[in-house]
Amino acid sequence: MNSPLKKIGELKVKTKGLTPLEIIKLSYDEFGSRVNFASSLGEEDQIITDMIAQVAPKIELFTLDTGRLFPETYELLAKTQKRYPMTFKIYYPETKAVEEMVQKHGINLFYESIENRKMCCGVRKVEPLRRALANVDAWICGLRRAQALTRSQLEVFEWDDANQKIKISPLAHWSLDDVRKYIEEHHIDVNPLHAQGFVSIGCSSCTRAVKPGEDIRAGRWWWEQPEQKECGLHFKREKG
Repeated sequence: MNSPLKKIGELKVKTKGLTPLEIIKLSYDEFGSRVNFASSLGEEDQIITDMIAQVAPKIELFTLDTGRLFPETYELLAKTQKRYPMTFKIYYPETKAVEEMVQKHGINLFYESIENRKMCCGVRKVEPLRRALANVDAWICGLRRAQALTRSQLEVFEWDDANQKIKISPLAHWSLDDVRKYIEEHHIDVNPLHAQGFVSIGCSSCTRAVKPGEDIRAGRWWWEQPEQKECGLHFKREKG
């Protein structure tokens, strides 16, 4: 593969004006088995799963089971695997790392400090993600600009500095209305918690419903400031 930044530039030119479905197809044409898709089973991820099934069913899908997910999330995972009979891998955190962290810092360490919360995310999410991305050059995810302050400058193709991969966000420019419209028109299975005010769904201990008038990411790590609300999966180095 050419230098990542050059490749990203070429992809931006090739995909200008394309729909998310076409972006996914082109991504597979470009990378083949060297691209996979990270699904957290959120609304956006369910849409991308449906699109992959249509145009690039050989793309490997994976999800990270942190051990702290909602029961509804597991139920949706089972339903999704049955509906889309594609390769769907599940990655778990290293048992020893979880045991040592909990033994030293407590089962709910993430409420104590930002450092502890990032430590927990690192053990339960970041390390498994690295394993999931070990053999690819690029990965697809369901990020959108409108999801959070930390994602306001998101591009469809970006360099993932933390994992040294090209990151692809086919829905980067979609609004929440675009998401809901696709779900309705294509009868996409989604987490029933969305209907209860949960917009962004992660670990049960770190996710709550969003109150009327709140930002759509307000339910994630609600005890922290908006600019701190990333788990490390989507780390982006500041410029300058």
